[in-house]
Amino acid sequence: MAAGDAYRAKAAELTAQARDELQRAQELEALASSYLRLAEMADRNTRIDLIFEPSFSPPVVQQQQVQPEAPKTDDGPA
Repeated sequence: MAAGDAYRAKAAELTAQARDELQRAQELEALASSYLRLAEMADRNTRIDLIFEPSFSPPVVQQQQVQPEAPKTDDGPA
């Protein structure tokens, strides 16, 4: 193993870690932005004076009726 290989390995490890940290930082920034948008929406929603009252219509109930059996005819060969 060359004298500088250990340093190169450590440099590669730190470079990978820096990339991971950068990606996490970007993800956290995006998440923070999403929460700020949610906060703005919540503030706007408190200013809206809207009450939702769904119209009530009773459910339609359908009943199944038993159909009478048709009379049996003996049309078979005699």
